[in-house]
Amino acid sequence: MDHPVIVKVLPPPIPEQQTQRLIGGKSIENRPIVHTVLGKGSDVTFVLAAIHGNEKAGIQLVRRLEKYLQQNPKMLEKRRVVLLPAANPDGVANNSRYNARGIDLNRNFPAHNRINSNRFGRTALSEPETRFIFELIRKYNPDRIVSIHQPLACIDYDGPSRALAYRMAQYCNLPLKKIGAKPGSLGSHAGVMLSIPVISLELPRSADRFESERLWQQYGPALVAAVAYPYRAK
Repeated sequence: MDHPVIVKVLPPPIPEQQTQRLIGGKSIENRPIVHTVLGKGSDVTFVLAAIHGNEKAGIQLVRRLEKYLQQNPKMLEKRRVVLLPAANPDGVANNSRYNARGIDLNRNFPAHNRINSNRFGRTALSEPETRFIFELIRKYNPDRIVSIHQPLACIDYDGPSRALAYRMAQYCNLPLKKIGAKPGSLGSHAGVMLSIPVISLELPRSADRFESERLWQQYGPALVAAVAYPYRAK
């Protein structure tokens, strides 16, 4: 099958009014949680990275996706893309998996398999960063969610997302691997409970050493394929 093309000769960028960069919340240490919304269509893709702050390669990958979409406005016809490059800004600043209170944000969502603990939070949505992601999902009702992680080097999936995972795997060198929904994870909440396709794009640890262009060439086409994926009826 044809692969998404990374365009070299660029058309005019999308109109400024179709790109919104928003500060929708603050972290425990008062860092802004910044997200970008591109396009105004009804088909919505939500892409986030660094919910674990020491998994940083996804940050530049999400920013590169933003640039690609701005330079290829036809991708946004009838679509909306919500980008959250650093979901855990304190963890990123401190090079920590956890937020500033030592909570694993990807175990802090409401879910049937949730476990209350000092590491996962004594209650669901106890952390401002998790609440922000939760509210983004409520606001935009995404048709698919891609969360970029490291270091397992595979494409994991939760909810009704196997076909999407298979499609993305065709555009990168990562194998499909069903790890299973972790307690209180984004996959458990959005994928299992809400039936939104959730993909965990697990980059290798070595991706930390990749230059931005190499990272994009290897994994960007998979993200483009996710944005272009046929949407579900709402």
